[in-house]
Amino acid sequence: MKDRHFSSTYYIRNLSNGEKQDRKWLAYSNASNKVFCFWFKLFKEDGNKTQLATNGFKDWKNLSNKLRSHETSNEHITCMSKWIELEKRLQKNETIDKGVQEQINREREHWKNVFLRIIVVVRTLAKNNLAFRGDNEKIYQERNGNFLSLIEMIIQFDSVMQDHLHRIERNEIHYHYPCHKIQNEVIQMLAGEIKSTIVKRIKEAKYFSVILDCTPDVSHEEQMSLVIRCVDVSTNQVQVEEFFLEFLKVDDTLGLGLFNVLKERKVFKDHVEGLTLKPLSQIRWESRVESIKAIRYQAPQIRDALNHLANLGEPHNTKSEAESLANYEIENFEFLLGMIIWHNLLFAVNSVSKIFQREDMHIDVAIIQLKRLITFLEKYRETEFLDTMIEAKEIATLMEIDPVFCEKRVICRKKQFDENVSEEVTPLLQK
Repeated sequence: MKDRHFSSTYYIRNLSNGEKQDRKWLAYSNASNKVFCFWFKLFKEDGNKTQLATNGFKDWKNLSNKLRSHETSNEHITCMSKWIELEKRLQKNETIDKGVQEQINREREHWKNVFLRIIVVVRTLAKNNLAFRGDNEKIYQERNGNFLSLIEMIIQFDSVMQDHLHRIERNEIHYHYPCHKIQNEVIQMLAGEIKSTIVKRIKEAKYFSVILDCTPDVSHEEQMSLVIRCVDVSTNQVQVEEFFLEFLKVDDTLGLGLFNVLKERKVFKDHVEGLTLKPLSQIRWESRVESIKAIRYQAPQIRDALNHLANLGEPHNTKSEAESLANYEIENFEFLLGMIIWHNLLFAVNSVSKIFQREDMHIDVAIIQLKRLITFLEKYRETEFLDTMIEAKEIATLMEIDPVFCEKRVICRKKQFDENVSEEVTPLLQK
């Protein structure tokens, strides 16, 4: 009984004539580990205390019989008819909440247009290397900076921003988004997209070179500019292009020091695409889940990258370390299983930790989130191990690794010590 659990096979109904039917009404709750009838939940009559419509059903031994009897009942068929009618109305947009949905759509479109104009202003200022902020962040005040000045100009001719300003003046909205935090976030998002596009083009280029140069800033700290020059052969006319990526802080301005900073930055990864391998930070707790996330979802590619390093003829210590990591760590099934468990636990804890760090966090919300985390950890310990084992086996199969645990040899050091002492002491006693 303890090994029984819900299976996806319950979603399919096997008819007596051999046909299969999808149980669209069946819903499984991962949080409560119970099944429900979705249609019954929506349309059941008052006083109906069927478990599939109220508290859920989890008697896995008798689940098949329960489902068969339920789906042939008159109440279920009545609820099914109501759902089919509702589904048709939803497709035709003829529900009673049509007006509310239209209002939601209009609101969504409004904010989409507002953000589009904010992004255009940010892009214009950044493209021309102009300052954003002034002495204050209030609209229609003196010396409020280039960003708000451009917003004021757009309001004179644009109905979307005029409506947005009227909402602000009538206190209909609490967040109007021209503040410096939104500006910084938009700048970072645009910079990230531009950098990703540049890196993609560099990786597709046949040849490229790295140009590094240092100069001290106003605080007398050395800043290294990272410039990439590549040859674009994607068109008939071959072109040499040059891209500036970023500034990097350096302490050692010698050639080896610059190279080490570039290598640690990991701008290009020939074998591992997508998530970047990140070192563990001692001051950022979130770095733990970020570090293991790249390995969790890219273990085969990382293994191939390590084997590539081992075959490049690098220094002996680099070659041996790469071989050891590839052969004895990543290709170890116990390592893969522990990696998945550790990632799942860290991800859950980190999600709650992020919520706790919000500026608008309330104590009642924090208590609810903490209780949910405790429930998740208890459930993971009791029921989720089998699912984790399945995930680990899938990765092992992909990497052509036997999904078995390695036997560990235990050396009885005490026995060996006694034998050595006996060999040394016995001649002395005989004398």
